[in-house]
Amino acid sequence: MRADGLRELLLLLLVAGMPARFAGSQPQQQRKWPVPYRRFDYRPKTDSYCQARYTFCPTGCPIPVMKDEDVIEVYRLQAPVWEFKYGDLLGHLNIMHDAVGFKSSLTGKNYTMEWYELFQLGNCTFPHLRPDRDAPFWCNQGAACFYEGIDDVHWKENGTLVLVTTISGTMFNQMAKWVQCDNETGIYYETWTVRASPDKHAVVWFESYECSKFILRTYQKLADLGAVFNKIQTNYTSITLFTGEPIYLGNETSIFGPLGNKTVAAAIRDFYYLFKPHQSVEEFFLNVLKIVDQVVLNHQFYLFYNLEYWLLPMKSPYIKITYEEIPLPNEDYMKVGL
Repeated sequence: MRADGLRELLLLLLVAGMPARFAGSQPQQQRKWPVPYRRFDYRPKTDSYCQARYTFCPTGCPIPVMKDEDVIEVYRLQAPVWEFKYGDLLGHLNIMHDAVGFKSSLTGKNYTMEWYELFQLGNCTFPHLRPDRDAPFWCNQGAACFYEGIDDVHWKENGTLVLVTTISGTMFNQMAKWVQCDNETGIYYETWTVRASPDKHAVVWFESYECSKFILRTYQKLADLGAVFNKIQTNYTSITLFTGEPIYLGNETSIFGPLGNKTVAAAIRDFYYLFKPHQSVEEFFLNVLKIVDQVVLNHQFYLFYNLEYWLLPMKSPYIKITYEEIPLPNEDYMKVGL
C-alpha cells in the first residue's frame, strides 16, 4: 500500500484553488478553544500497513553530546515543500518546510534537525479505507529527524539559510534532552489550522502540529535556556480551514463500534473516500468536483484531531494558505503554546 502522486495532487488542488447535517450523540458542551493538542506517554509502534514512499530520516543519527565550552551557531532553514519532486513550484504558493541547523565551532561539524511525517503528507491528512475495517485507518505519525550535515544548496537555492543565534554546548545538550521528550509525547501530525474567519483576532478552533510548530517550540526552548536571537523577519506557512463552531462527533469506538452512530460513520467514510489513493485520472477529477460540492456547497468537512472526529460547518473563504510573520523569541514575544 502506497499513497500515489494523484493523492498529493488532490491535496495541492484543495489548498491552492478552492475558493451542517450530522451531529454526535452527545450535545455540544462549552469547550476550550483551541482544542489543546493531546500528548501521550510514549510513542506506539507503527502498523506495518503504513508504508512510506520515501524512507523517513534515512541518514538520521543520535544527537551528539557537545562539550560545555563549545560555541554552536544556530541556523534557520526553510525550503519549498516537496522541492526534491516539484522544485520551486510550491515556493510560489508559500508552502514551505522548516528546519533548524547547528554548527559546532570545536569540531567544525554541522547538523540538521527537522520534524515531519513518517508516511508523507497525504497519509497524515487523509486516512485509508480498508475493506477489513469499519473505521478509517490513519498513518499519521510525525517525528523529529536529526542528521549530520546541512545541504546548503537545498536550503539556499529556493529558500532560507540564515544565522539566528549562537548557543553554548551546555544549552545544546539541554535542548537535546527536551527534543527527546517532545518527540516521544507529541506524535501525531496535524495538517490543518482551523479558524472562525481570516480576521487576526478570530477564534482559533484547532492548531496545526507540523514542522513549523516544532521549529517554533525549539526556538522558544533555546530562548528559555538563555539564547538571544538576532532580529530578522521569520515567516511560516499555515494551511487554514474556515468554519463555524466545530461539532464534536466522537471517537472511533463511539462512531464505528457496535453501538456507534451508523449515519455519522457512513458520512465520514463517504467524505474520506473522495481522497483515497490510487485513483484513476477520470475518478480523480470527478472526486475534485464532489469535494467542492461537499465543502463549498454543503459546507461540510470532517476533521480528525486528537483521535476524535469533528464536523466543521465550513464557510467562506473555506481554505487559505498564509505565510505570516511569527517573530523570533525575545522578551516581548509570547511563547508558543504547543
